Amino acid sequence: MYSKRDFIAGSLAALGGALLGGRAAQAQKMSTKDVFYDKDAPVLGNPKGRVTVVEFFDYQCPYCKSSYSMVKKVVAADGDIRLVMKDWPVFGGASIFAAQAVLGAAQIGKYQIAVEALMKTKGRISEDDVEKALAGAGLSMKDIAASVNRNNKKISGILDRNYSQALSFNFVGTPSFVIGKTIYPGVLDEKGLKEAIRNARA
Repeated sequence: MYSKRDFIAGSLAALGGALLGGRAAQAQKMSTKDVFYDKDAPVLGNPKGRVTVVEFFDYQCPYCKSSYSMVKKVVAADGDIRLVMKDWPVFGGASIFAAQAVLGAAQIGKYQIAVEALMKTKGRISEDDVEKALAGAGLSMKDIAASVNRNNKKISGILDRNYSQALSFNFVGTPSFVIGKTIYPGVLDEKGLKEAIRNARA
């Protein structure tokens, strides 16, 4: 149904540092705009929020899925946060398939429904599980497939940029966050997320 694609990982040196604008950004020539304001990246929360939370995630990552409702709750309660969702499918083919499908749904105005459906799945998932979850949420797989094929170049570009950025930040797994000028390579609990947002706002 979808044209499968593999990431082409360039040879990147291990990069340290905790601040956007440090060696990671210099190595990949990333700017704040590249990370926070990719015009093709889905945004939840308040699109005009003054604080931006960027999350790199995978639909097969149990920590991403278990913390999603908490992240969504914190973002909604604050009301002034842009939540930029960056698919980083690190768990193989089913993860890539899921990312493509949801980004395809985004192109037809169904992103939030699709992301919610897959975040509710449990454990590792197959391509069939992805299709079942999306269909169960009332989405047409035929429409999603057509959207993926129609927007293949755009979707591939998003995933390539996300992958490059994640490696440049030296992230080793999902979830990982960029909030304000600080990177958080790992799971954040509610207290940690709120503290990171306060620090960014300050």
